[in-house]
Amino acid sequence: MSMETKLTRDEEGEFVDNTKYRGMIGSLLYLTASRPDIMFSVCLCARFQEDPKTSHLEAVKRIFRYIKGTTHLRLWYLKGSGIETIVYANSDHAGDYVDRKSTSGVCTFMGCCLTSWFSKKQTALAISTTEAEYVSAGKACQQALWMKQALINYGIRLDGIPIMCDNKGAIDLSKNPIQHSRTKHIEIRHHFLCDNVQKGNISIEKVTSEDNIADILTKPLKREPFNYLRLGLGMMEQID
Repeated sequence: MSMETKLTRDEEGEFVDNTKYRGMIGSLLYLTASRPDIMFSVCLCARFQEDPKTSHLEAVKRIFRYIKGTTHLRLWYLKGSGIETIVYANSDHAGDYVDRKSTSGVCTFMGCCLTSWFSKKQTALAISTTEAEYVSAGKACQQALWMKQALINYGIRLDGIPIMCDNKGAIDLSKNPIQHSRTKHIEIRHHFLCDNVQKGNISIEKVTSEDNIADILTKPLKREPFNYLRLGLGMMEQID
């Protein structure tokens, strides 16, 4: 998706067949099970299924053109990869142009292999970047705990699963539960992140914004960083 694309309800736009639009979105959502590089764009377009306009349809067609030009890309799962689990979390603060809610992106790796990913609009309006990133880190914590429990069933125990975050404020807040004027508005339910950090179930670590792979799941990017993060997801050209 182009960085210049700013999808809104487009009240004055031309109506399009919503049945056709929903069919296209359904096909793309099915494809996101193996194409995490289109997850954000597809989920963004899916928000306008109720009343799609020409601008929304053009955005969907752009995704199809991108897929047609990248059919050689595959998610690679290398044999003999380790079991070290790492989770990347990011958010795009107030990135939705309809209600100004933030978008969370989380992706989980086991070794160098991508195991899960999602892009989802946050349910509550975040009034600061720190809050948006903190909520995303909380979602990543849920994913890490699920992965930890799943591995226990195979006799593997992991502690201190690292969650990679590029926001210093969110990292500091996760390690220091003291409430002050800038954080007391954050809902209590999100503070289970602090609890799990203190218990040693997870750890919050700093990653540069350029290397935060989850960034590709939160907003449109320029071609160079998009291709770089797409490679970080493990999407490579098919080798015959």
